[in-house]
Amino acid sequence: MSKVWFVTGSSRGLGRHFVEAALSRGDKVAATARSTASFDALVAAYGDAVLPLTLDVTDRAAVFETVKRARDHFGRLDVIVNNAGYAQIGAVEELTEQELRDQMETNLFGAVWVVQAALPYLREQRAGHIIQLSSAAGVIAMPLGGAYHASKWALEGLNEALAGEVADFGVKVTIIEPGGFATREGKNPDPLANGHMAQTDPAYDGLRRRLGAVTGKQPAGDPAAAARALLKLVDSGNPPLRVLFGQGFHPMIEQVYADRLKTWADWQDLSREAHGNLDRENR
Repeated sequence: MSKVWFVTGSSRGLGRHFVEAALSRGDKVAATARSTASFDALVAAYGDAVLPLTLDVTDRAAVFETVKRARDHFGRLDVIVNNAGYAQIGAVEELTEQELRDQMETNLFGAVWVVQAALPYLREQRAGHIIQLSSAAGVIAMPLGGAYHASKWALEGLNEALAGEVADFGVKVTIIEPGGFATREGKNPDPLANGHMAQTDPAYDGLRRRLGAVTGKQPAGDPAAAARALLKLVDSGNPPLRVLFGQGFHPMIEQVYADRLKTWADWQDLSREAHGNLDRENR
């Protein structure tokens, strides 16, 4: 049986490839973006199998209305792909309140609104799969990405909790953590060049130069291959809670986790001291 998808941020990049892969195998897709003009070619190619919908995920009421429209149109929803998002770049000291709030409104709250809007339908069906696009940046953090990391780390925790909440309803949750993919001009995007940039403080110029010399240099992944991998993921009877998409970050993440475990172990004496011994003191 073909699946019905609801995909946010699907006008370009990975989201667009996800939509095209689903349609190419006979699935149906509600494809959403701030503008639907880019979907004209898909409508011409796939007709009624694709439903273009204008959506700004930061508008909670619009999210609920759009999800309902997609469900009413196709009769069900099987795969929810939370893909909409962007990267706010800047040192923590450089970020304005509005920049930080905007980052969270899109990357975190937008995803929450989509989940809240879709879940009643998935629970009623006793089936469905929520796909959350996080990032390798949701597992590790680097300087100048504090806002973006904060949004992705929040998504990781939120979706891990969500997975435990909805398992009894037959709903699955998977967090995809992509590395760099060649979504623009065949290149691995450099976040320092392509993200939303905060107004720079000269105090961090040296750090920017050092990071600029190494970021975006990993081999770029193929978005079409990522889309094919996603199809296998949503067809799996036992999909993982988390999965990395792409190569290059796995060794780095392994080292980060090893370092964390070592640090916690090295400071166990202080951890026990901080716990105290209230039972003994209260006797």
